[in-house]
Amino acid sequence: MNKLNNSSSSCTCSPADERSVDVRHPLDPLTAVEIQKAIEIVRADQHYGADFLFETIELLEPEKSLVRRYMQGDPISRSARVNLFKVSEDGIWRLTVSLTEGRVLTSKYLRTAKPMIQLEQFVAIEDAVRADPKFVAACTKRGIEDMSLVCIDPWSAGNFDVPGEDGRYLAHVFAWLRLRENDNLYAHPIGGLNAVVDIKTYEVIRVDDHEIIPIPKTEVNYEAEFIKNPRTPYKPLNIVQPEGVSFKLVGRRLEWDRWSVLVGFNSREGLTLHDISYGGRPIAHRASLVEMVVPYGTPDKGHFRKNVFDIGEYGIGKLANSLKLGCDCLGAISYLDAHLATMDGKVVTIENAICIHEEDAGLLWKHWDFRSNNVETRRARRLVISCIATVANYEYGLFWYFHTDGSIQFELKATGIINTAACYPGQPGKYGKEVAPGVLGHIHQHIFCARLDMNVDGDHNSVVELNTQADSWGPDNPYGNGFYEEETVLKTELGGGRQVNLATHRAWKIINPSRKNRVGTATGYKLEPSHPVTPFIHPDSPSGRRSSFTRNQLWVTAYDPEERYPAGEYMNHSDGSGGVSDFVKKNRNIENADIVVWHVFGLHHQVRPEDFPVQPCIFTGFKLTPSGFFDGNPGIDLAPDRNDASCHARDAK
Repeated sequence: MNKLNNSSSSCTCSPADERSVDVRHPLDPLTAVEIQKAIEIVRADQHYGADFLFETIELLEPEKSLVRRYMQGDPISRSARVNLFKVSEDGIWRLTVSLTEGRVLTSKYLRTAKPMIQLEQFVAIEDAVRADPKFVAACTKRGIEDMSLVCIDPWSAGNFDVPGEDGRYLAHVFAWLRLRENDNLYAHPIGGLNAVVDIKTYEVIRVDDHEIIPIPKTEVNYEAEFIKNPRTPYKPLNIVQPEGVSFKLVGRRLEWDRWSVLVGFNSREGLTLHDISYGGRPIAHRASLVEMVVPYGTPDKGHFRKNVFDIGEYGIGKLANSLKLGCDCLGAISYLDAHLATMDGKVVTIENAICIHEEDAGLLWKHWDFRSNNVETRRARRLVISCIATVANYEYGLFWYFHTDGSIQFELKATGIINTAACYPGQPGKYGKEVAPGVLGHIHQHIFCARLDMNVDGDHNSVVELNTQADSWGPDNPYGNGFYEEETVLKTELGGGRQVNLATHRAWKIINPSRKNRVGTATGYKLEPSHPVTPFIHPDSPSGRRSSFTRNQLWVTAYDPEERYPAGEYMNHSDGSGGVSDFVKKNRNIENADIVVWHVFGLHHQVRPEDFPVQPCIFTGFKLTPSGFFDGNPGIDLAPDRNDASCHARDAK
């Protein structure tokens, strides 16, 4: 048996390099060659000249029936979704492109849709603002002479009915100042100063100079070169697997223990998982994080506009990091690259965008039979699939865990630097906390939505709500200790929008009514809503209308491959329509049907001084736990094992 020992350094397993591997599965993400082919097909079509820019290129995932026919030997047919936009005209051209046939299959023009803000546009927006005479003048009033030290973060502008903004493709920016090279800019917010930029033309249409607040000049740095008197390093703690890893990665198909999952990636969602099964039994057809909204709790000046949809308005995949061995991931690591298209039709590769490794997960089960003095102990392990994206000041780590006990866990780790604003020292106001003298962090939330296309033991599933109830104290409950779990099947989409209830320990179970375990109940997986968030933005406000999915922690919809995003397909400057709150108005049947479960969770971030200059990781997520899926403990058959590298600790010297 392979062992995880603490005796040597990190290493890289033989990489699964998809640049040199043919497509093996119809749900494999587009390769670099396929993305280039999609670009060439579009460029060769007379309707789409050089003035068209690429918003996204991603796999057009085939219907489930076609995927299963492939599994029985049918050839793979590959197609792509391609979104185009132009500088000279509004709208998005939505294409489907057959890579197999080499032609554009369909085209639809969406006149009012706005493209996501592209990574390549960030620097151009920053340059445009720094060069604008009105913005320069406003900086001069604040004593800033060197504009090269001014740093600009472009934020999506939303829809706030501001005169002169209607119908335009805009970014609303905030500014900070570096005092010198590599200085932490977020320690020096330029308070009361914003600009609005037309992203297509890079015209600064307005500079908002609300007030002059003294720029904090105290350095609060985090890079190693600036840290004086660093603490004594820890003794090395190395994780090795001298006999190799226990997982197998062939192309994008990952197998570990009895788990099987196909690892995908696209520019909007980043990491996606497909065809998840345990012991050959299906659990989920597709799982991914599909939206993230970050509402800030202040109506002050330009800060009321801080309500960004980091997935829908930027695309978290395009912002993925190239992970570093021995830093971002420890142990014996396999990596997968990610391939994306730039807006001008080039293919870029993010090397080592996805990390795959195993971790010891503590005690799985143990029992000491004191009568016989026999002890049985088994340790747990988990398979980790992860990626990390940087969205301006914040880092988001997306971690999917597959456990020995048959559970699936999603954990999001938020770190990076809080978005800072300037304040008068000692006067942060009621909407935030001072994290350094004159540096303010506003209260805010990070609200996420996972889309779980479930197929527990097959496509026909139901969702059962679980509530724990207490019997009334009386003749039937004479000791006052009677309580039980009540199960309610959700039958239609309008009844499938549900909120957590801590008073009843509410959870939900996705079951297959047609499959029974050995005690005669339906096989299923329980969704544990461990990190609910109460939204505080008014639902009828401009930001509230755009984030209506946050009103419930659970939505259940009938499967539709075009219903992909809970806040809508095209989020930039959206009006709030076209999301899950509209999907459920069809009120389709969700009992014993092909269903999608949408789970909303997140972080309620009450900022503290310890979050600065870099925020320690804070965690959120959820868990899918087998509930009747197995006939007993799925880890009961693990062989006894002992880690011989463990030893008695020696005191540090």
